[in-house]
Amino acid sequence: MAFLEITGLRKRFGSLEILKGIDLALDKGGFLVLVGPSGCGKSTLLNTIAGLESISSGDIRIEGQQINDLHPSKRDIAMVFQSYALYPNMSVAQNMAFGMEMRGVPKAERDKAVAGVAKTLQIEHLLDRRPSQLSGGQRQRVAMGRALVRQPRVFLFDEPLSNLDAKLRVDMRVEIKRLHQVTGTTIVYVTHDQIEAMTLATKIAVLKDGELQQVGSPSEIYNFPTNLFVADFMGSPAMNLLDSKVTRADGAPRIVLERKDHPPIVLPAPPSADARQLADGAKVIFGIRPEAVNDRDSMDRNAKTVATFSANVEIVEPAGSDTFVVTHIAGKEVTARMRADADVRVGQSHEFAFNLDKAVLFDPATTRRI
Repeated sequence: MAFLEITGLRKRFGSLEILKGIDLALDKGGFLVLVGPSGCGKSTLLNTIAGLESISSGDIRIEGQQINDLHPSKRDIAMVFQSYALYPNMSVAQNMAFGMEMRGVPKAERDKAVAGVAKTLQIEHLLDRRPSQLSGGQRQRVAMGRALVRQPRVFLFDEPLSNLDAKLRVDMRVEIKRLHQVTGTTIVYVTHDQIEAMTLATKIAVLKDGELQQVGSPSEIYNFPTNLFVADFMGSPAMNLLDSKVTRADGAPRIVLERKDHPPIVLPAPPSADARQLADGAKVIFGIRPEAVNDRDSMDRNAKTVATFSANVEIVEPAGSDTFVVTHIAGKEVTARMRADADVRVGQSHEFAFNLDKAVLFDPATTRRI
């Protein structure tokens, strides 16, 4: 039995259905990230777990216990908010201990818990300060510490890093990852940032318009997206998605990418595709990640199915450890991710290579992966 189970969960506001039959399961010690665009229902789902929103139908269980109608204070859940929600008139230590004080925990026990968590979060030197004397990252650590001292069954994070600058977000991602590894806590985390989702999660749930699109490990979500939405949403830069058609020669399917001023690119069907579904003349969408589009020198040495083609270079973007190169295929921009010292120049023809081991095909009618 899973530690956290959500079954057939629906949430309506009047006639408007926000969550449309959510089914999720998370093992103890897991890190589930709910990700999706603004308005997809991820924060509403988190609030139903916390008890801040009632549910219209379905079940939420923790360790087999149904918590649908339990008051938030009875669920043994701690929540870390985007806004930190610290008491400005209290010190860091008082903020962290306040919940325990309200529950009548003896002072010696409170002090011991605060000291232990402060050491874990490396905020021991901040315990006597007020929130106004802290940076954004320090305030977020305090908010996390306030949740940790309670030792709840489940931690809920609602976009905790969205108020921080880019560098601090990266630093705090590392801190949250380390915290999870050290404490082994069960976490449900909401974000619209798919990089956060990929780096933090043991399991990702992608939502769109209140419906689950795919649930799986970061590797499954990234390498085998179940539909076009997941393929396009997850990954930065996004997956290249190109209109193409199927042709069969000697019974084997080929994928044809048309080009305006060049001969078409004809590729073997990617190994991930179900060849039985590839009828002659069928339209398909060819998907491939930027890191699987490069040149022979940058190609993964373990790649088994590689196809090369020449194309004109339109844009070169040096990015430190990588160089992003943009060309055009099948009427769309294609981004290639090459090594930093790649000899690529705007306006020149360059030989590119597809690692077809990493390519996927989609049905444009259903948007599902083939």
